[in-house]
Amino acid sequence: MKIATDIGGTFTDLVFTDEKGNLHFDKGHTTPGHFEDGILNVLGRHVTEESFIESFIHGSTVIINTLTERKGGVVGLITTKGFRDVLEIARGNRPDLYNFKYKKPEPFVERYLRQEIDERIDFKGNIMKALNTEEVNDIVRKFKELGVEAIAISLIHGYKNPIHEQQLKEEILKIWPEVYITLSSETIKEYREYERTNTTVLNSYVKPIAHAYLKSLKEKLSTIGITDHLKIMQSNGGTTSFDKAMELPINLVESGPVAGMFGAAKLGQLLHESNIIAFDVGGTTAKCSLITDGKVNVTTDYYIERNEKFAGYPIKTPVVDIVEIGNGGGSIARVDQFGSLKVGPDSAGAKPGPVAYGLGNTQPTITDANVYLGRLSLENFDNPVSIDKVEEALVEAIAKPFNVSAEEAAQGILDIANSNMLNALKLISIRKGYDPEDFTMVAFGGGGPLHAINLAEELGMKKVIIPYGSSVFSALGMMMTEYRQDYIQTSLMDFDKNHLAAIQANIDEAIANAYADAPLSQDHYYFEINYDLRYKGQEHAVKLNASTSTLHEEGLLELAGAFHIKHKQEFSFDLPATPIELVNLHLTIYGKDEAVQFKELDFSHIDDSTCIKTKRNLYVKGTGWVEVNVYDQQKLVPGYVIAGPAIVENPTSTVVINNKQSIEIDKYGNLIVEMEGK
Repeated sequence: MKIATDIGGTFTDLVFTDEKGNLHFDKGHTTPGHFEDGILNVLGRHVTEESFIESFIHGSTVIINTLTERKGGVVGLITTKGFRDVLEIARGNRPDLYNFKYKKPEPFVERYLRQEIDERIDFKGNIMKALNTEEVNDIVRKFKELGVEAIAISLIHGYKNPIHEQQLKEEILKIWPEVYITLSSETIKEYREYERTNTTVLNSYVKPIAHAYLKSLKEKLSTIGITDHLKIMQSNGGTTSFDKAMELPINLVESGPVAGMFGAAKLGQLLHESNIIAFDVGGTTAKCSLITDGKVNVTTDYYIERNEKFAGYPIKTPVVDIVEIGNGGGSIARVDQFGSLKVGPDSAGAKPGPVAYGLGNTQPTITDANVYLGRLSLENFDNPVSIDKVEEALVEAIAKPFNVSAEEAAQGILDIANSNMLNALKLISIRKGYDPEDFTMVAFGGGGPLHAINLAEELGMKKVIIPYGSSVFSALGMMMTEYRQDYIQTSLMDFDKNHLAAIQANIDEAIANAYADAPLSQDHYYFEINYDLRYKGQEHAVKLNASTSTLHEEGLLELAGAFHIKHKQEFSFDLPATPIELVNLHLTIYGKDEAVQFKELDFSHIDDSTCIKTKRNLYVKGTGWVEVNVYDQQKLVPGYVIAGPAIVENPTSTVVINNKQSIEIDKYGNLIVEMEGK
């Protein structure tokens, strides 16, 4: 068996293969506080002592939850003398320009927990002042007195020369061997002092929690015979070992969601769709990402908690470029203090969940709105659903304040939720210079297929693909991932023929380091090179991919030409006469793992004459209640075309298509929705 598990805010998903390589899916409720129990619950239904486990891949929201809920360890920060307040100073560019009451983000490490040490390295990596190790005893004593659990070390220009950070770590461990330590030079090798320091601090902040969680998960997995080949999903779209994840848990900040984006790219390659908008709606959040030319975009300009009024906190590690908002099936709808209808970001979560769950919640959610409007089958819930209670919640919370019907209240909830999701989709497409009409949407997660059709219609998109196993697609994406490590090194120099030798030397050094870290021999891996380039004297860089690890003058000129084009696309202008500067060299090493592939399904035993399971009343905006056919997805065969309006459902996923739209299943089990006029 190959196994992948993904913990979401509401459900824990499981995907596994049997001895014939066939895929199987299951879902269980997430168990907040003890997430590993939810994994064991769903695994227990399929894994026995006789099972042979070839690999186990895990994705988790533990790291991001620890950060957003402020439940990490007490961190002490050590910086170069004179730089104690880097976290406090942060950045001057504020998102809410005319808000005179704006406050910068509060640092995760308060000032009394920040200590300085005398040393200095310049931007070229030269030692200007040796590390004063005599100060270490005093710092450690203060940290112990203040209850510090983890130490973050971020010294000036540590990315260029890590020797002082390494010496400092050695000195601390001599005195305090059990403390968790994070070095900025081991976390990232990019410049930007504030971002690098904050990332190092956040890694230390989550390290005690991550260590305890992964250790507990390993122990509990061993009780059902899963002891080897344990991997965990990283934010860059690749996997790593549990042991490495314990050292750098900040690399798991988007551990679960990115797998779905990677799976969408793989699906696009299979179906010859190179430009994709991947759209994932779970129980708590909605997430989206842009895939161009078949490649997932990885960035180091990632922030948590950033919005139009709050600067958020930078995490400068490689993360798949996604936009995430607090709108999922469990997102609560309410009327705010100004009399406006709001949906999310608060969620009913797994417990008590939506009103439809019958577990005590009385506040309506997106799921309740879908239930009341006939978009979801009551038979697919674990518990009996009381429509009366759902209606009562809609009326009391929304309909009465606006003096509208329950149907209009439910439709209003969906309209607001769709508007929020639409804004997120525009952020990753239109706002970055891409026309959604040139893309295909791949929609997954429990709620993705429910919302995708209307959103794609609004964006003028040509097609929507609902993948096989859509409700557990992030876990399925994990089965298709491979070993991946990113090596990013700031290398400021002119990007011209005079510096070709220096650039090539940096590439060769990065490749050598990657091979040294990799667990297997060189023939198991392949590389990808990216260059972060900018116009000399400017601030922001553009990432460009190179097809080879050897850079010649001809290739340099081609990259320069591509840079001008991409810069104009992203920033709306180019400066062809201005010199180009290399900022960062980004090397990615991939493992040639035997990842699970999409397979053609056997439809020979299916009788499509029984695919219509029932009829149901569906509320259609602007029309009212309409009786439509409800199709059983598990009884569809390729070539059978369904015209809208109609509903296609399986036990964990539902698609609602509108008038003048059609849907059919392909040979891989994906539902293909053709949009009107496309």
